[in-house]
Amino acid sequence: MSAFSLDFQKTFFQLFGLGQSFHLDTQLLERQYRAMQMVVHPDKFAHLPDAEQRVAMQQATFVNEAYQTLRSPLRRARYLLKLNGVDTQEETNTAMPMDFLIAQMEWREAVKEAQQARDAELLSELETRIQAETAELEGQLADRIDTEKNYAAAAELVRKLRFMEKLAEEIHAAYDEIDN
Repeated sequence: MSAFSLDFQKTFFQLFGLGQSFHLDTQLLERQYRAMQMVVHPDKFAHLPDAEQRVAMQQATFVNEAYQTLRSPLRRARYLLKLNGVDTQEETNTAMPMDFLIAQMEWREAVKEAQQARDAELLSELETRIQAETAELEGQLADRIDTEKNYAAAAELVRKLRFMEKLAEEIHAAYDEIDN
C-alpha cells in the first residue's frame, strides 16, 4: 500500500468539494474534513518507507491547514481575497474610519476597567457586544465577497475583523487574569 495521492494544486475549497465563497456550509466542511482525515492521517502510513511517510505527513498538514483556514471566517476571508489577487495589507495599512477607531479605544478602556475591577459580568457583556459586532462585520464581508465581488471593501472589513479578533483576545486574557 502506498500513500494516498492528494492534489496540492487544488484550492482549499476544491479539496473539500465546497463552492468558493465566504458563506459556506460549516457542517459539510466538518464532515468532509473528518472523511479526509480518515484517508490521510499519518498513522495509516506508519508501516511505509520514510519517503512515503513524509508525503503522507505533507498531505495531512495540507488538509489540516485547509480546514483551519476555511473554518475561521477571518482566515477564510483572507484566503478568498488572496485567491482573487487582493492583499489585505493588515501589516501596512492601519487606516480605519475614525468612528471605528474611537469605538476600539472605548472597548479597550472598558476591558481594562473590567479587568482591574475583576468584573467578570462586565467582561461577559463586552464579549457579547464584540461577538455581535463581529457577526455584523462577517455579514458585511459575505456581501462584499460573495455578492458584490468588491474585494477592496472586503479587505478593509478584514482589517476591521482583525481588530475585533485582537479585542476578543484581550477579553480572554482579562478573564484569565481575573481567574488567577
